[in-house]
Amino acid sequence: MGKYIIKRLLHGLFSVICVVLIVMVLIYSLLDRSKIFAGDPNYNHTASNNRVTYEQSRYEAFGYLDYVPYSDYINSLVKSGELTDADRASVAKIGNTPEKDSELAAKYIQQFTDYYNSKGYTVTRLDADLKRNGQIRDGGQPVLFASRDIPLYMRAIKYFTTMFQFDNIHHVSDDIDIGERKLTFTLRDPVYNPTGTEKVFAPAIMGNGTLHKYLLYFDGRFPFIHQNFLTINLGESYTVNRGVDVFTTMTATQGSYVLSTMTFPTGNVLDRADDLHTATYIQNSRDATDINRQRFVDDYTNVLTFKNGMSKIGYSFVIGIFSVIMAYILGLPIGLLMARFKEGILDKIGTVYIMFIIAVPSLAYIFLFKAIGGSVFHLPTLFNMDSGDKLMYILPIVSLALPSIANLMKWMRRYMIDQMNSDYVKFARSGGLSEMEIFTKHIWKNALIPIVHGIPGSVIFAMTGAIITERIYSVPGAGNLLTQAINKYDNGVIVGVTLFYAVLSVVSIILGDVFMSMVDPRISFTDKAR
Repeated sequence: MGKYIIKRLLHGLFSVICVVLIVMVLIYSLLDRSKIFAGDPNYNHTASNNRVTYEQSRYEAFGYLDYVPYSDYINSLVKSGELTDADRASVAKIGNTPEKDSELAAKYIQQFTDYYNSKGYTVTRLDADLKRNGQIRDGGQPVLFASRDIPLYMRAIKYFTTMFQFDNIHHVSDDIDIGERKLTFTLRDPVYNPTGTEKVFAPAIMGNGTLHKYLLYFDGRFPFIHQNFLTINLGESYTVNRGVDVFTTMTATQGSYVLSTMTFPTGNVLDRADDLHTATYIQNSRDATDINRQRFVDDYTNVLTFKNGMSKIGYSFVIGIFSVIMAYILGLPIGLLMARFKEGILDKIGTVYIMFIIAVPSLAYIFLFKAIGGSVFHLPTLFNMDSGDKLMYILPIVSLALPSIANLMKWMRRYMIDQMNSDYVKFARSGGLSEMEIFTKHIWKNALIPIVHGIPGSVIFAMTGAIITERIYSVPGAGNLLTQAINKYDNGVIVGVTLFYAVLSVVSIILGDVFMSMVDPRISFTDKAR
């Protein structure tokens, strides 16, 4: 069994990598990269040369290319000591045309051009965009930059090698003075003991120089102990949830803020929804605003917030798991009875239902049941995270369970009838076993074996949500995430969600095989000597 699982995991890992690579080829090679600006409100507010530089910066953010503005090059020279701060302004100033560059600026512009041309970059210079009166148009300032497309294989290597990120005390740049880089273990978490006079037992590991302030901490939320030593990076969202990692987008809570009286590191007491355990480092963020200076003692100021709803995966899983339970509770017994009383009234009614689900588009019958549930049974037809009404779960669960019930009825009936016509059943009858004994001890168990294989997949894929169902009932689940990303050309989310779905597929298949071996003793994954 162990060798089989390892082998399947390796095959599954290879399959996942292939799927992600195919998606990357489709996105980065076959699609027009300019489509990423279709839903970008900032793009339409830029013009002239500023639009070109904005395009380049966004292409870099989306992973298409490396983009180096001339100003960044000059800053690097100042940082290395080749240039002084006094010379920075004169060197960085680009003339409206090359002829109007100062002698010193022309020297470094040529140096910039030669350096990046030698590295395979394309150096682009845009002269000032002037009006008829000689004044520079809005956004028409002269521009100089270097850019180079990132090869697909480099993008794929970077994606997989940075997927798992281990936090450490050297995460913050070495040239930034943040004090002593260290990890601190405490039994009195400052979040629970802000004044030092409380005696709340709350172990925590805190870091300085790390990305996260808290690397290990306890709180009252399941699973109660949380860690930030290892984080999963599925890629950054650029439009759906701009600037947030795909994994965080799927797992962060949603809804209205949950306010509570809290004490910030400075001792300032406020009613806020900030989760101080999620604080991450942003350089110079404390001094950026008066609010941060009043609340924080360092640059660990970027925090998530407490909200009253579940995450996207949470809503999808709750609705999905209840629909799976409902499907198996109803589908298997009804399918069994249809086979047991073949050609009877129940079998005919069940067959009509199966044909209805197969023949009618899912969009149609979901709207039908939504109308019936809303008008006849007065059930909520739209999801509202803030209402707290459990009845709003009923229609999405029922709608999601309808096709699964029909599918289980169909296959259970088929497997049962196949087993009833098998030779071993005839042999059992000739041996004097009653129909009930044959049915319960042999037919039922054998017919259940292929059904068991699909149980893990049904449970696991409850986390992925259902696109149509969630959209119709406005469920804030994971089902809509991929379609939103495709519509908004959010490459990071597309790749990340594809990877997530691919991993779930591999895990569900392996668990299905394991379940089958547990139910059917004839199935063995061990190699026996012949």
